Amino acid sequence: MLLGRHAECRRVEQLLGEARAGRSGALVVRGEAGVGKTALLEHLHTRALELDFRIETSTGIEAETQFAYAGLHQVCAPLLDQLPTLPEPQQLALGVALGRRAGSAPDRFLVGLAALGLVSEAAESNGLLCLVDDAQWLDPASAEVLAFVARRIGADRVAMVFGVRDGEPGATVFTGLPELPLRRLRDTDARLLLDSVVPVPLDKDVRERIIAETRGHPLALVELPTHTPPARLAGGFQQPDLSDLSGRVQSEYRNRSHGLPEESQRLLLLAAADPTGDPTLLQRAARHSGIAADSAAPAEAAGLFEIGSRVRFRHPLVRSAVYTAAGPVDRRRAHAALAAVTDPESEPDRRAWHAAQATPGVDERVAGELERSAARARARGGYAAAGAFLLRATQLTPDPAARAARALEAARAVHESGASDTALDLLATAEAGPLDGFQRARLTLLRAQISFHLSRDQTVPEMLLHASRDMAEFDPDLAHETHLHALDAALVIGGPTAQVVAETALADPSLAHVGRPVDRLLGALSATLIRGFAEGVPLLRDALRSVCDADPSDARAPGYRSWLWLAARAAVGILDDDLAYRLAEANVRSARADGALSGLASALNFHANILALGGELTRAGEMAGRSIAISASTGGMPMRHAETIVSAWRGDADTVTRLRELTLRDRGNPADGAEVALAAYATAVLANALGEYEKAQRAATITCACVALSLSSVGLAELIEAATRAGDPHSAAGALEELSTRAHACQTSWARGLEARSRALTLSGPPAEVQYRAAIEHLEASRLTGEAARAHLLYGEWLRRQGRRQEARKELGRAHDLLSRIGADAFAARAAKELRATGEHPRRRTTPSTGELTAQELQVARQVATGATSREVGAQLFLSPRTIEAHLRSIYRKLGIRSRRELRDFPLS
Repeated sequence: MLLGRHAECRRVEQLLGEARAGRSGALVVRGEAGVGKTALLEHLHTRALELDFRIETSTGIEAETQFAYAGLHQVCAPLLDQLPTLPEPQQLALGVALGRRAGSAPDRFLVGLAALGLVSEAAESNGLLCLVDDAQWLDPASAEVLAFVARRIGADRVAMVFGVRDGEPGATVFTGLPELPLRRLRDTDARLLLDSVVPVPLDKDVRERIIAETRGHPLALVELPTHTPPARLAGGFQQPDLSDLSGRVQSEYRNRSHGLPEESQRLLLLAAADPTGDPTLLQRAARHSGIAADSAAPAEAAGLFEIGSRVRFRHPLVRSAVYTAAGPVDRRRAHAALAAVTDPESEPDRRAWHAAQATPGVDERVAGELERSAARARARGGYAAAGAFLLRATQLTPDPAARAARALEAARAVHESGASDTALDLLATAEAGPLDGFQRARLTLLRAQISFHLSRDQTVPEMLLHASRDMAEFDPDLAHETHLHALDAALVIGGPTAQVVAETALADPSLAHVGRPVDRLLGALSATLIRGFAEGVPLLRDALRSVCDADPSDARAPGYRSWLWLAARAAVGILDDDLAYRLAEANVRSARADGALSGLASALNFHANILALGGELTRAGEMAGRSIAISASTGGMPMRHAETIVSAWRGDADTVTRLRELTLRDRGNPADGAEVALAAYATAVLANALGEYEKAQRAATITCACVALSLSSVGLAELIEAATRAGDPHSAAGALEELSTRAHACQTSWARGLEARSRALTLSGPPAEVQYRAAIEHLEASRLTGEAARAHLLYGEWLRRQGRRQEARKELGRAHDLLSRIGADAFAARAAKELRATGEHPRRRTTPSTGELTAQELQVARQVATGATSREVGAQLFLSPRTIEAHLRSIYRKLGIRSRRELRDFPLS
């Protein structure tokens, strides 16, 4: 074992053992530069060889970050013999990403599934170890895909280990994976390590000074003393300097390289400037530079690098030290040599990059090559790579107008890759140059989108509105979509801006002459906000139907997919459960068809919201979990809306409180915005379930004040129930008047049922009973099982208070059964309490057989029960087929069945 690393070695070896037993796992080894991450990975490599694992490696290289999927290529290229086993869409996506096939830009969803499939297949026989060192320097596309795979391996006999340097922004994508932090060695181990590497006896005081100065830093202990002049060792170091040890080790490497012959130094610089590690390319570049063939020997003898099947540096700090120590002229000369010998046909992007690094000033020819490289990178889905190429192209462009145009394109690509702060800097460059009217409008649009992404800036709707006006004469369709962006942003942020944006839309004569679903949605939403609910609802329903029925191949339909989620929210706003379900399902199908992981996470989250409102809490919880899992797989922030609503209906007070506090603490959520209103809605539902009516009223009041119709409409019924029970008939009457107006305009079973149920709460005697019965009739005709169950509960409570105990038992028993079945435990407890007050004991809830299954097992069971294969289920749930088979074995055992056929006949609640 490594000196001082017994526990760490056991941890990584345990990972191998578990993988060998069919329990895959991933681990992120974190630590400062030189602390021993690479040594631990090499130890794991050796142990895996002894266990006959297949081993694939990848190393992040700082100069390689602009080449999309370069790191993934290192891992997957040796596995491509398994490519035919994958579904064709995954084969195509991975082929395009790795530059082996032509096609449109693949989404990382499909690339990730393909990589997961390859890894799973490769591990079939002896197991697979994937080692990725310096993962913080992987190109972003590779990092996201490999992190996705690491989060989805299950029963595949795979171990994935990433070495990550602390403090590097590129490492954030691995956040959430199991971690093994590496610390510096204890003094005892440090002394042993020092004694093992210093060839001569050390004076005790000298040894202790070295130990004090290096503070257990392994690389410093190995490198500094062994290459320090004996006279200096004899006298000890000066005063202990405990800062920047990695920088001082780097200085040591730099000093060592400076002691080499000049041609050896030039060869080292060529190797440091070339991230591929291709010895043939290095040989050609050396020959081009007039460097003798035997110049490598002194550098190899000094232990700085070695040339074998690959060019390998002793440590990444050696490469960094050699490159940064060279002067600008020497670095440009090295890149020029590499550009000259790089094949422009097979490696045009690397050639363009080297040429750009070799250019001291501006050069339109090189800038044009970089622009073409950016187009190729974007076509492969490498937005970060496209941004890097365009950023350098901008710097090399001599013409101010062309420079501004490239800066604008670079800003868009960089923002798409997630580097919004860099995008803002590029926008400043673009703004300084001459831009035409359309370019300025696009600049304003991008600035607003970045501001909305970063901070939910209150000025974003106005910025988008301004961009829409400027864009109208150049691209009316894009202008209308930008206007709809402005309206949506205003609805999310809250405040009076939505009225201004809507009024501007209604005043736009061009909207009257177009019939695209997007345009109709903008006009109808604006009309509903300005002219009132009654006048707007018919227009809005027609617009939503046009979105729902749009044909993607219709020339008037492009872009409609981007608005399915907004349309679904609007359907909730007009309390049309049928349209809400259809649009939510279409949104999920669209996201899957597009292969957009972030879009799919959002679509699943919203669909889960709809299911929760309908009382399908089990399915909603599963879907919310899948949404969170996808976000975690891509390193994104998970959306918790559905989890919050499901928890509220289930009566999970701790979760609702925790998620509400997270929402309120986030400065990006305005007090009157949609995020806060949604958290308040969940609080109101929970408080009504628990009988905490004053709290429910306060929360529901916040929800009803929200300008977003989807929230204010569902909040009204909660407010009326809370206010009547809290003894505030005035507030209840005001909310009922608004709900009645909306119900009359909507004329849906959902709307009419909520209105009748709410009105019954404000009445007494026979009129109340008429309304309760009407509410039950309407709500049972809708998809809203949970709301219908609550109508039975309220009616049963009213009957008990009227002294009609027998009838009350019937209604309360029905409510208790429905609420228990869907998992609305707090409401069910309220029904049980009322039943006991009638002298009836509620029937004990029997646990269904499927209650033994985990949420993921239940998802697998439902998919398999439809006849789907393990590979198809894996693609749906982002798991490998082997993991699906492992889940099936557990499902069969828990349900007492033996086959897929029996599973199809099993009642999966």
